[in-house]
Amino acid sequence: QVQLVESGGGSVQAGASLRLSCVSSVYYVKNTCMGWSRQAPGKEREWVAGIHIGFGTTYYADSVKGRFTISRDNAQNTLYLQLNSVEPEDTAMYYCAAEEGVPTAWHCSLPATYNYWGQGTQVTVSS
Repeated sequence: QVQLVESGGGSVQAGASLRLSCVSSVYYVKNTCMGWSRQAPGKEREWVAGIHIGFGTTYYADSVKGRFTISRDNAQNTLYLQLNSVEPEDTAMYYCAAEEGVPTAWHCSLPATYNYWGQGTQVTVSS
């Protein structure tokens, strides 16, 4: 059973930076995707970013491109999401996600690829 545990959320002012972490039980093999999604109150879950563990290829939603950075530390089995220049619209519960055995790196850009999810960490941005 894959386990994902997020941390690092909090309340910040607009323009600030924040780093989210996700410790996972996923074995970092080359055909694994890991990613982040978020869900704001009253809205559907939005895919934010993904990374192919083998190639290191990263993918981002247009809404966060240039502001957020996804990365991983394979030795620590930890996935990160660096949030820079946050905006009130970034307020949401952020979820870590994973999937093993993906056929191509491109699948890491598809929300439907991911079948394992963490419990989430809350990010609140005030103006």
